[in-house]
Amino acid sequence: MELGISTFGEVQPEGVTGNAAQSYLRMQEIIEEARLADAVGLDVFAVGEHHRPDFVISAPEVVLGAIAAVTKNIRLTSSVIVLSSADPVRTFQQFATVDLLSGGRVEILAGRGSFTESYPLFGYNLADYDALFEEKLNMLLQINQHETLTWKGKFRAPVSNRGVYPRPYQAALPIWLAIGGTPASAVRAGKLNLPLTLAILGGRPSQYVQLIDLYRQSAQTAGHDPAQLPLAINSQFYVADSSDQAADEFFPSYQVLMNRVGKERGWPPLTRNQFEYLRMPEGPLFVGSVQEIIDKLLYQHQLFNNTRFLAQLVKGYITHDKVLHAIELFGKKIAPAVREALGK
Repeated sequence: MELGISTFGEVQPEGVTGNAAQSYLRMQEIIEEARLADAVGLDVFAVGEHHRPDFVISAPEVVLGAIAAVTKNIRLTSSVIVLSSADPVRTFQQFATVDLLSGGRVEILAGRGSFTESYPLFGYNLADYDALFEEKLNMLLQINQHETLTWKGKFRAPVSNRGVYPRPYQAALPIWLAIGGTPASAVRAGKLNLPLTLAILGGRPSQYVQLIDLYRQSAQTAGHDPAQLPLAINSQFYVADSSDQAADEFFPSYQVLMNRVGKERGWPPLTRNQFEYLRMPEGPLFVGSVQEIIDKLLYQHQLFNNTRFLAQLVKGYITHDKVLHAIELFGKKIAPAVREALGK
């Protein structure tokens, strides 16, 4: 099972039109986090796209390009690229460019996004939420397989016999789909024979087993071999030297994040008791000691037989040195134990 880090690049909103000093520092931290993840032997580093004042990454391809220049082995991916509000041609070109810079280490993790700011920002109608993604995904898949593109759709000007360049270092860019629990999305990924990443941010992980079964059944029905399909689980993560330390350091940032999002979506404020429930052995949060994280990774592997786990860092108010320590524990202690337990 591959083990990796995912980040949205949380930043405290600065409210400035220039001289964004804190955003500059946060970007340097992200690059350092990726460099360390590579050095300690983790398999994947992922950055997500948002268009909000509390996240610094709106252009994952640019950030991945910077990371490619300072890493050697780690695979690089979005988490996610909001394909519905992007141009598939430009998306492919940018990721192919980073693939060339990195020597063939790039993937695309595409999704519709859990936030919707990019839709009005780029002139799209939220009423077309599903149709946009389906059309643009089909276009991206076609570009990935063919040097010359002839294509016509509803939301973009047609293309007639035009080459799309550069081509990647790899034979084709690995394209994953990201979902948050929608059965139709799992069916789509299975029918298209595409790797799937499931984000588990709430509820018991065991509740999602039926969704993954649906994904694999859909692949088999479409004539594909479900045993060959990569599957990733993405969950929020923080590890420290003890369970209590991890909880105490992580909870303030997690509470602020969840309450900020909850205010937008009508959720009640998060309590410490609810947080402790979420990080129980069968809960969705990977927050605890080294052994607790190892045990939870192995438990979820039994549930899903997943081939990858992405640990989504929520930095918030946690100091950078503690985030680096968490990455070091993940790479040096958790990853070797998990690999040994799984016989790899």
